Amino acid sequence: MTAEISPRLAVRGRPRTTGIFTCDRCSRSAGKHRASWPEGRICGTCFTIAMRTHGTCPGCRTERMLPGRSATHGDQPICVDCAGITQDYHCWGCGTETEHYRHNTCARCSLRNDLTALMHVDESQGTETTAAKLLAALCAAQRPESILTWLRKPGVGELLERLATGDIPFSHEALDREPNGLRVEHLRSLLVHHNLLPGRDHYLALFERWLASKLDGVDDPEVRRPIESFARWHHLRRIRGLSLDGKPTQGPVHSAKQEITETAKFLSWLKLTHGRTATSCVQADVDAWLADGPTTRHAIRTFFVWAVKNRTCVNVTIGFRQAKTVPLLTQDQRLAMLKACLTDDVDTLSYRVAAILLLLYAQPTVKIAAMKSTSVILTPEGLHLSLGEGDPAPVPEPFAALVKQHLASRPNMRTGSTSGSTWLFPGYRAGQHIHPNTLMARLRENGINLMGARNASLRALVKEVPAPLVAEMIGYSYQVTQKYAAAAAGQWSRYPRI
Repeated sequence: MTAEISPRLAVRGRPRTTGIFTCDRCSRSAGKHRASWPEGRICGTCFTIAMRTHGTCPGCRTERMLPGRSATHGDQPICVDCAGITQDYHCWGCGTETEHYRHNTCARCSLRNDLTALMHVDESQGTETTAAKLLAALCAAQRPESILTWLRKPGVGELLERLATGDIPFSHEALDREPNGLRVEHLRSLLVHHNLLPGRDHYLALFERWLASKLDGVDDPEVRRPIESFARWHHLRRIRGLSLDGKPTQGPVHSAKQEITETAKFLSWLKLTHGRTATSCVQADVDAWLADGPTTRHAIRTFFVWAVKNRTCVNVTIGFRQAKTVPLLTQDQRLAMLKACLTDDVDTLSYRVAAILLLLYAQPTVKIAAMKSTSVILTPEGLHLSLGEGDPAPVPEPFAALVKQHLASRPNMRTGSTSGSTWLFPGYRAGQHIHPNTLMARLRENGINLMGARNASLRALVKEVPAPLVAEMIGYSYQVTQKYAAAAAGQWSRYPRI
């Protein structure tokens, strides 16, 4: 998202079709026309927009669909009767005036018919059966077309049928036993969103399943025993505590998996090479392991801190790994990226706002992805963001206008149902926020060095504001902001904590 980086292509998705037909409404070329109305032949794009336009007709003052255009009312949308459109767009199932999906039936009625046949729903048994609850949840989607598209994917219909007939019980444990995680996880998110399943921490559940599989792959009991104790009593207990407090667990789960994996590699190597275990390990073993291998091997430090504390081993110490280089953008590069967020059409609005949160407030992408819309606070003094335990951080103009615009037009707000989403960056699955990896990949594609941008933002903040206040305002620890203040040699580097 720098001035030097070429912007992403503005056009995404399928290219527009071209042909000999010219739409009489938009004057663009298309392969064929979708409808013939009194004003002329209409292309597919204009037809779809017309079918989704509703309001009060300026001609007859009725509230209904407004697909036509009136020359006498300033080209305003008008109803089919006032426009002279002879086609009847009322659904034969529910009577709603809307676009027909198939056989004079709207998308919602088509979805209900398909699901009723697929899941063998018997309406005479009431609305409390499993099949009826599942039918109501899926038909509540604001865009039923999206559910119809999802049903065409391999295995989805079979999964819904087995769930409706009771072959798969309504429980997280039953869904965990099913293969093909993507379709199962999408269905799970819909069920949780509609309160058909209790909510649970997605990353904690994945970690518990991963840990069981990881331990099953360790055959030597002398190697497995300390790994299992470390994983369960240190990491699993800590992650469960974070989950209970409502804190994000995606980052802790990622680091825990790496530390457990590296510890398993080390203990296996120790037993195979030297015939020793965690209790008989010596400092020379650790030094040799760290000296000959990638930097990820330093992840075993947490295990030995825990092991020494619990007297599993003694006289083994590992210091913090010092990075040889620290990624850091210059202030000019940072400001150029911020300017690009405001002035260049480099990406969709949501990713530009995410980049601003990184470049202005040094927020990690994991935290940005999990922010809620309630973190945006509008006061008479202006827009503020609740990022830490201290006072909300002010958002200066023109960035505040961009955040307001994003808040009013967040994507994926119709995923699952009409109830919307509390997330600032809603994800593709119902009730979930955007995945941090998706956000990181998109920002990198736009030329942002994530670590360099975060370091530059922190350094700029501690130069302007005392380090303890920065920590409280943006959600960092005092130690981290003090370290950046000292590195920046700012005027507040020795500011005393009150």
